[in-house]
Amino acid sequence: MSMRALLFDHAATDASQTRVGIVPSPSPQTGQIVIDVAYAGVNFKDIMARRGDPGYAPSWPFTPGLEVAGRVRDIGPGVTDFSVGDRVVALTNAGGLAEQALADARLAAHVPSGVELAAAAAVPGAYVTAHLLLHAFGRVRRHDTVAVHSASGAVGAALADLAHDVGDVSLIGIVGSSSRGALARKLGYTHVVERSFGMAQEIASERESGVDLVFDPQGTRWLDEDLQMLAPGGRIVLFGNAAGGPLAALPEAAALFGGNAAIGGFSLEALSRNAPAVVRRSLERVLDVVKSGRVDPQRTVVEGLESAASAQQSLAEGRGAGKVIVQVS
Repeated sequence: MSMRALLFDHAATDASQTRVGIVPSPSPQTGQIVIDVAYAGVNFKDIMARRGDPGYAPSWPFTPGLEVAGRVRDIGPGVTDFSVGDRVVALTNAGGLAEQALADARLAAHVPSGVELAAAAAVPGAYVTAHLLLHAFGRVRRHDTVAVHSASGAVGAALADLAHDVGDVSLIGIVGSSSRGALARKLGYTHVVERSFGMAQEIASERESGVDLVFDPQGTRWLDEDLQMLAPGGRIVLFGNAAGGPLAALPEAAALFGGNAAIGGFSLEALSRNAPAVVRRSLERVLDVVKSGRVDPQRTVVEGLESAASAQQSLAEGRGAGKVIVQVS
C-alpha cells in the first residue's frame, strides 16, 4: 500500500526541495495507531526541519507534520482505547502531512462530538503548547502580566485564547515587525511592542514594575532583554529556537540571584517522549475547553498537501498569521 505525503528532499531555506510524493503507507506497531488524515497542522517546526536544524529531520527525504485529525484506520497490538473509525486527534511530531499518519496512541485523544476535525487539528501543537506553558511550566496566576514573543503567530494566538481561562491576565505582545501589531491586538494583546534591542525599556514605560512572565520561542538571542523586563520573582520560559543558530550560554547564577529571576525550558517533543501522559492530559483538557465553546481555535484552512509548501514559506519569511490547517482529504 502507498499514499501521498509532503516530502523535504534536502535541507533548504525555501520550498525548492519540497514536493508531494508517493511513499509506503505506515503500519502500526505495539501501542500505535494509523490515522486517515483529514486535516494536518502547519507549524514552525516544519521550517526548522526543512532548513536542516540539528535533530529535526533525521534523514532525507523527510515528511513533516506535527499534528493531525481524522479517523482511526488501523490499530497496533496493545491499543485498547481506540477502535477503527473513531474520530481522533494526535500529536505525531513528524509525518502528519500525509494521507495517513502513524501516532503513538498515548499522544492521541478522541475528538468530542460537536467539535469539527479542522478545529481539533489545531490543538495538539499550538494549543497544547500554550496550555502547558500557561499552567504547567509558566504557572500563570490571576493578575499576572505576561509578555509573549511572536504574539501574532499560532502559539501566540493560542496563549491569548487560553489566558482568558486563567482570568485577569494582562498580555503584552512582542512582534517581529510593526505590520504584525494590529493582528496581535486583535488576538487580545492589550499592549504590543516591536522586537528590538531596547524593547524592555518600552515595556517598562507601560508596566513600570515589570512583567511576571515571558514566553520566548526565539532561542537565547533576546534573553538579556527578557531579563530586563522581569519583575522581581519573574520567570522566563524558553520554548523553541525560531531564530536558528547555536544557543548561547545562560546567564551566570549571580545575575539570576540579583534579579530574583528564573529561566526554564520547554519542548513539546521531549515532553511527549518522556511524559506522554502529561501531554495527553493537556490535549484532552483543551479539547474539553473547545467543546464548551469557550475557545474556538484560531485557524485558516487551505486545501491539499500541495498548499503546505507556501504556508510553510510564509512562516519562514515571518509572514504567517495565526494557525494554518491543511485539508488533506
